[in-house]
Amino acid sequence: MVGVGSVGTGCWVILLQGIDSDDPLFLQVKQAQPSVIAPYVTQKLRFENQGRRVVVGQRLAQGSPDIFLGWGQVDGKDFYVRQLADMKGSVKFNESDPSSIDGFAEYCALCGWALALAHAKSGDPAMIAGYCGNSDVLDEAIGGFAMAYARQTDEDHDTLDKARRTGRIKVAASDMVK
Repeated sequence: MVGVGSVGTGCWVILLQGIDSDDPLFLQVKQAQPSVIAPYVTQKLRFENQGRRVVVGQRLAQGSPDIFLGWGQVDGKDFYVRQLADMKGSVKFNESDPSSIDGFAEYCALCGWALALAHAKSGDPAMIAGYCGNSDVLDEAIGGFAMAYARQTDEDHDTLDKARRTGRIKVAASDMVK
């Protein structure tokens, strides 16, 4: 089964056997098409092969990329290869069950960590250092933005809470609101 972005493209699962039948390796070969945002950006990526574009992106975003990641082309179509193993974690939330959100803060922290890792790995340190310079200008700008963002978040929360208190909106469980 493929995601909605892959409907109509080729996708195969390949079973390889190691020393014996207790040593299987499942690989997935997926056809790669141009990014859906490609028509909306003027800067073109340096990759001719769309499978390579996907692999480079996965290597940037994953803390420990799949050693089987690769790409190729068959009959003029671009493909990428990866190990087929669902090692993703997830959390299920149910708005009618307050206890189901117990791990929400930790889940958000893990998502933030993964995003920060991808950003940290995707930049050119020398270019970033050159852009930042040696003055306090960037530090002050980031600090000012953070403070303005915090104020806006507080205002938005107050507006949301007022809407809840006046009955303009309903919340899943009022005992969750402090």
